[in-house]
Amino acid sequence: MSTPQGGIFALGTASHAYLEFDVSAGRAGRELVAAISSLREPRTTMGGVNLVAGFRPELWRATAPADAPPDLTGFDEHVRGVDGFAMPATQHDAVLWLSGSAYDVVFEVARNVIAELGFLASVAEETSSWPYRHDRDLTGFIDGTENPTLTDAPELVLIPEGSPGAGGTILLLQKWAHDASVWEALSVADQERAIGRTKADSVELDDRPTDSHVASTDQDRFGKIFRRNMPYGTVTDHGTMFVGFSSTQRPLLTMLESMAGLAGGVRDALTRYTRPLTGAYYFVPSTDALQRLG
Repeated sequence: MSTPQGGIFALGTASHAYLEFDVSAGRAGRELVAAISSLREPRTTMGGVNLVAGFRPELWRATAPADAPPDLTGFDEHVRGVDGFAMPATQHDAVLWLSGSAYDVVFEVARNVIAELGFLASVAEETSSWPYRHDRDLTGFIDGTENPTLTDAPELVLIPEGSPGAGGTILLLQKWAHDASVWEALSVADQERAIGRTKADSVELDDRPTDSHVASTDQDRFGKIFRRNMPYGTVTDHGTMFVGFSSTQRPLLTMLESMAGLAGGVRDALTRYTRPLTGAYYFVPSTDALQRLG
């Protein structure tokens, strides 16, 4: 049975870093895949830091075709919705998501990893994240209410045995900047209508608006995903790192299309207060697949 990368399900970590890489000119993408696969983690931890590695789908398929989901594609085109709204495509070649109990150890491991890969690739995007008030995002609402439990999540979001890429999963990574001043100027009732849940205890509204975030991302309609979202940024410039895992690309893509208003002509109310800055899909292979390449 294929073993998933453990950091996907390692809840409770206090510090996170997301490093996205592009292959350097003159180097082959397969070299980067092999170098990342040779890192001590994802098979174990590096100094107490979990490391999850993902790759641009086309790059992984070119390197390990037998271990690649056949229909998975990168985030190569903007998702263009109504009212001129768009989710940008900022696909890179690889991502490393580090998480640990304290930022100093994450910082040191991140520096070491960048140095180790420096002859093959450059860092194209770097973001540091941390939990806020236990399980809330920076809107003040509880995040991940619909998440499956750790017991159920592997069965729901890992590619099943017998399929190409077994034990792996598909990651959608997006960075969303919050317009905090506009959001915080709303009454709690207006915020709740935009989200579709109560702010204090995350109870779904009986009369939730059709453009609410809950309605726009209804997992009963689109399929279950496992979210590991985290806040990022400074006091004056902050937002949410969306970190969503699925066994197929379709639930992730249709949720984005719904949020953009492509499903019903009305975009997600939350997108009026938060703006996507990045967007990329990565295939996160099993540890067994990484071992075969490392």
